[in-house]
Amino acid sequence: MFTENEVNALLNYPGIFDEVADLKQKFIDEEAEFLEIEEHDFLSLILLTPSIGIALSNGSVSLFEEMALNKKARKLSKGGYWMKTDPVVFAMEHLIKGYDKWAPVFYEHIKNLMHKTVDVSALHDNSFKLGEADDSQQCAQVLKAPFVIIRFLTSFFMNDEEEDILVERKISKIEYDRVNEIAEQLGIKELPVYQIYHSKLVIK
Repeated sequence: MFTENEVNALLNYPGIFDEVADLKQKFIDEEAEFLEIEEHDFLSLILLTPSIGIALSNGSVSLFEEMALNKKARKLSKGGYWMKTDPVVFAMEHLIKGYDKWAPVFYEHIKNLMHKTVDVSALHDNSFKLGEADDSQQCAQVLKAPFVIIRFLTSFFMNDEEEDILVERKISKIEYDRVNEIAEQLGIKELPVYQIYHSKLVIK
């Protein structure tokens, strides 16, 4: 998943800082009146939206899921906040409560961010057929994908210890459906690298 330094690099792409600042103010005005958070940490919150969506697929966030989300938040936070309240963790509580309202807004921003940082259209490969690709061919497809798109995928759908999208992982049917829904909203469902990740999900 993304590191603190990489979030800072994303924020420095042309236009991103201003877009994040505008979205932050809208979120504060409409959802979290007394929230104090810098643009870096607000972008971190936005990037956590898919993980929050998956955690909420069962209707509420379990204690285990909350701990995992908090850990991811602290990895993305500017300067880290191991010994005091993390602004991303605090803001995440508001996003969880208002997920249905803000998820479409944040997903649209993430989609825009991806298109500004990588040529998403170039990632489409009409010659790649998942059902015909063996493990070696799938691995080659992942290796040739831009580093940043792998970062996006691992940040969205995996915990902070996981990096290998080629490893099978168990997931509930409701989480499986939520992952598909998020991928659709982000416009990545047809990307070979996402299809490979998705093919490794095993419904438990």
